[in-house]
Amino acid sequence: MNRLAHHQGIHKFFTMLGLALYFSKPVMKHLVHIVDALTTKGFAGTLTDLHHWSFHPNHRTTLSHFFTKSPWDEETLLRKLQQWMLRRVERIAKQESQPLFVSIDDTICQKTKPSSQATHAIQGCDWHYSHTEKKSIWGHSLVWLMVHTMTQAFPFAFRLYDKAAGKSKGELAIEMLSSLDVHRPVYVLMDSWYPSQTLVEACLKKGFHVIAMLKANRLLYPKGIAVQVREFARYIEPKDTHLVTVGEERYRVYRYEGSLKGLDDAVVLLAWKADQPMTSEHLHCVLSTDRDLSDEEILRYYAQRWSIECFFRQAKDQLKLDGYRVRGRRAVKRYWILVQLAYVYSMFESNSDFSDGLDLLRKRKGHSLVEFIYRAAKQNIPIDTVKKQLHVA
Repeated sequence: MNRLAHHQGIHKFFTMLGLALYFSKPVMKHLVHIVDALTTKGFAGTLTDLHHWSFHPNHRTTLSHFFTKSPWDEETLLRKLQQWMLRRVERIAKQESQPLFVSIDDTICQKTKPSSQATHAIQGCDWHYSHTEKKSIWGHSLVWLMVHTMTQAFPFAFRLYDKAAGKSKGELAIEMLSSLDVHRPVYVLMDSWYPSQTLVEACLKKGFHVIAMLKANRLLYPKGIAVQVREFARYIEPKDTHLVTVGEERYRVYRYEGSLKGLDDAVVLLAWKADQPMTSEHLHCVLSTDRDLSDEEILRYYAQRWSIECFFRQAKDQLKLDGYRVRGRRAVKRYWILVQLAYVYSMFESNSDFSDGLDLLRKRKGHSLVEFIYRAAKQNIPIDTVKKQLHVA
């Protein structure tokens, strides 16, 4: 019996990435089935699910072997995917005559802390502090780098933050930035946990600008005198600010130009939502290394960072980025790369955003199953054979 129609779409995407030159037919077949399963409604992250939802013809153990021992090179897969994404975002940015944005942030894939008796704990887990949950969580901490335009955002690269390995999140971010070879103006966006002097310098050295949230204890040097942002903000009155609208929000903004710790020459915006009092707990402080941008552009560009938060939520809710049960370091990494592949494939199919693409793929799968059963009936294929192929036997 011929393969399901919706598998052809996945296969076409892989061919376009140029994967067929690097991977054997059995590996390609596994990849198609896995991306199919990941994008199926109800998928929960386990190998049983991967096997079941993709109607995989081989035994489940071959899937487990594919993640743990099979010699295919996941780095090649990632590299081909990255090359395709970069060409895509550069083309869109050029059409829109807009810059490219790169967002850096981290997320925790929570796992259950194994008991002391557990023989096979998941490798690379540790306690990580979660800023959203205000407590330490056991699991993997991943630093992600998204590459985006004003209209599309792609998950580009990630690194496992491993306390034992001794590299900071900033160093991991610098590693990922070094592989970014683009020919458009780039703004690197990050929240207040990231803009260390070394990371900002690494961006500038690559010719990238930085727009980042700053903590209120960062030092500014107005007229050469060191003062913390929050102290400085106490002397700003409403009449010193002007109103800037970004999307639905209005802000009172004060623009500081000059040096701050680690930078000779930058812009720092001190901003408050227009309907909130101008106190230090309501203060937002945004750095831009590009002094030519207007206040409105700085805030509008920074707002693009939201796309990385959306990616984390969607990848966990819909594709189970944190749902894996595989334990070995390489198996887990392969799982993450395949989630990334499934995410990008969904975007590719809808030619717009991820959730539209996912809806489209799920509908398509439904149609494809109906057609599969219909054709089987027309060919008088015994119902038990069909059930067996669709894993309902």
